[in-house]
Amino acid sequence: MDEVRLTVNGMELDFVTARRLAQAVAEGGNPEAELIAWADAVQGTHSPSCVRCQIGEKPGWEVYGENHGGRLRIDLNDGAYVLIYS
Repeated sequence: MDEVRLTVNGMELDFVTARRLAQAVAEGGNPEAELIAWADAVQGTHSPSCVRCQIGEKPGWEVYGENHGGRLRIDLNDGAYVLIYS
C-alpha cells in the first residue's frame, strides 16, 4: 500500500477538513478513489467501528482497510487522522 504523509500548519485541522484534503489527494491518483477505513485519533473514533481487534502492531480498522482493497494510506499530522482509500 502506498502512503502519503501530510502536515497541516497555521490552521485548526478537524476531521472534516482532514477528510477533504485526503480525498483530494486520493482522487489525484484515482478519480474513483473510495474511502474504505479511517481513524480520528483526536476524537478517539474509527471506522469500521465494529472491528476492535488488533493484529500485530496494526489496529483492526487498518487491517480491514488493507484487506478490502486499500491502495493508499493518508496520514495527516502524525496520525491525528489516518484514511485508507481504494
